[in-house]
Amino acid sequence: MSKVRVSAVSYTNTLPFLQGLKSSPVMDRIDLSVDYPAECARKVITNEADLGIIPVAALLKIANPLIITDYCIGSDGAVDSVFIFSDKPISEVKTLRLDPQSRTSNGLARILLKYYWKNDVDIVWEGNADAYVLIGDRTFGKKEGVAYVYDLGYFWKELTGLPFAYAVWVANKELPVDFINLFNQALADGVSHPKDVIPGLPIYPNFDYEIYLTESLDFKLNVGKRQAIAKYLELYKTLEEIEIAPIT
Repeated sequence: MSKVRVSAVSYTNTLPFLQGLKSSPVMDRIDLSVDYPAECARKVITNEADLGIIPVAALLKIANPLIITDYCIGSDGAVDSVFIFSDKPISEVKTLRLDPQSRTSNGLARILLKYYWKNDVDIVWEGNADAYVLIGDRTFGKKEGVAYVYDLGYFWKELTGLPFAYAVWVANKELPVDFINLFNQALADGVSHPKDVIPGLPIYPNFDYEIYLTESLDFKLNVGKRQAIAKYLELYKTLEEIEIAPIT
């Protein structure tokens, strides 16, 4: 079989996975690209990649999504990198600007506004808004400079009592069992020592990589996170379609 085309995320939260892959013999069997979440999803959806860590909302876009590993980007409560930032209390927000880099986080924000805060807001993709969704490394060090900060992992657990899986490793076709086992072991090795990825990372005010990688993030795709994926997709399907949106 030719090399498996793998798309991974360029954010800090995926670095433990990447360190595991790069130190594993599985690297000889993959063609690895590093992208932002929506691009990972696009590649898997369009068959430009065979396997990727994709936002869970994109599962609805793949004909036969195969979650092939025991690992994910997840949290059990606050995640400290998926936010609504706002100039005013969430109850007063009338417009929300979405983040083009991840449909899942946008959907999570809209689910929480509808079912937790019970606030019907207008959605925009650009321009001024009362609040905006922002994810990943672009949020690091920004909490102190914004009037109102809402961690979506925290409020998801308040709404559902469940942890959350933001992205999972998904294949769009059957892959060899020996490859899956080797890939899964590489991920396990990488997340077993996440602090090793910290040296050399940019320094941000009021942001602690060690806490983020060892406490905020929870990489195990357990029963609770699988239940959360099912619940999220159920609620996501109740949202109205947005006319202008990224492909994923």
